Amino acid sequence: MTIKIVTPLFAVLLLLFSAGCSKEAKKAEASSAKPVEPVQIQTMAAQSKLIDRMLSVTGSLQPDETVTVTAEVAGRLTAVLVDFGQPIRKGQIVAELDKQELNLAVERSRASLAQVLARLGLDPSQEDAKVETTPGVRQAQAQLEDAKSKYDSASRLVKSGDIAQERFTEVQKLYQARLAIYEGSKDEIRTLSAQVQALKADVNLARKRLSDATVRAPFDGSVSAKLASPGQYMKENTPILTVVKTNPMRLRLDVPEVASATVRTGTTLTFTTDAAPGVQFQAVVRELNPSLEARSRTLTAEARLTSNDPRLRPGMFVQVQVALAKGAEAVIVPKRAIYSVAGLTKLFVIRDGKAVEQKISTGQEIGDWVEVPGDSVKPGDQVAVSALGQLFGGTSVKAVPKGQER
Repeated sequence: MTIKIVTPLFAVLLLLFSAGCSKEAKKAEASSAKPVEPVQIQTMAAQSKLIDRMLSVTGSLQPDETVTVTAEVAGRLTAVLVDFGQPIRKGQIVAELDKQELNLAVERSRASLAQVLARLGLDPSQEDAKVETTPGVRQAQAQLEDAKSKYDSASRLVKSGDIAQERFTEVQKLYQARLAIYEGSKDEIRTLSAQVQALKADVNLARKRLSDATVRAPFDGSVSAKLASPGQYMKENTPILTVVKTNPMRLRLDVPEVASATVRTGTTLTFTTDAAPGVQFQAVVRELNPSLEARSRTLTAEARLTSNDPRLRPGMFVQVQVALAKGAEAVIVPKRAIYSVAGLTKLFVIRDGKAVEQKISTGQEIGDWVEVPGDSVKPGDQVAVSALGQLFGGTSVKAVPKGQER
């Protein structure tokens, strides 16, 4: 058996330690019994509002027309009269090709036409005259009439026996020969008249090719690219310029299947762009694809902008608001009531002096208010709009006027 001997010093230390522990336990008990002060917050009431339910989709701005300007004839480019970015007007001369060979082609065609007209007894100023006779035709007609007169006379004489049959046969053959010559001369007129028409077409074609050496703008627009320079030999239809027409501008977008029934010809769309923050623009739907795209299940729509704005340019991406329903009932709360942390979005509804946490996904924004799910917040519910970082589910709160929080 072991006997422990307690010294007076050890006994004193043990007594002091026991007394200290007793005091700490009493302090802890007193602290736990003290009520927790509620968090002072501001609150606002959730509201019910009729809104137009919208769907945001991405669209792009495109020019009304885009064309690559070319020359319809081959030749060496002598001048390009406009440059990148310059505005142009319809019919304005933008480029010219060397015209020497084309002028010679026009002269050659006109000379060929003059030759045929001369065979018809006409001069170049009479190229549109209707030709029914020529000196050769008139000569053949006179010879035919003389031969016919002799033939008629011989016909009577041979019957009366005044001339021999052989003589009548000679007169008859002469008449038939003169008739053939006359018919042949009329055929020649028809042939020459056809040649005149063909050569007139050749002259007009040569003149057109000469005119095509002067390249003109097809419509009002601006030069978006200069693709050739003077001195360059151009084959037919070689690009010289790219011209775009930006008024009115087009808006093209792909509408999801869920909203395809609400977008029709004549529907007004509202869109925004980062190039003009806070500004809304409008466009009216003009064309719709008759069918949805099979893979993406989207409907391609094209709209025309209602006004021209220099801040908008082709190629811009824009955010388009597509109306899904008008006058839909929604619950809205102040944006100040929304608290986002660690990828979660939530708000706190105040019930019986306690903060009730509601995890939500927000909807449309309406000024300083935002739409929230109606199954999480009811119209008239008080929601916290301050001290959100101090709240969690079950926190005791006290609503105080603005500016009196502690």
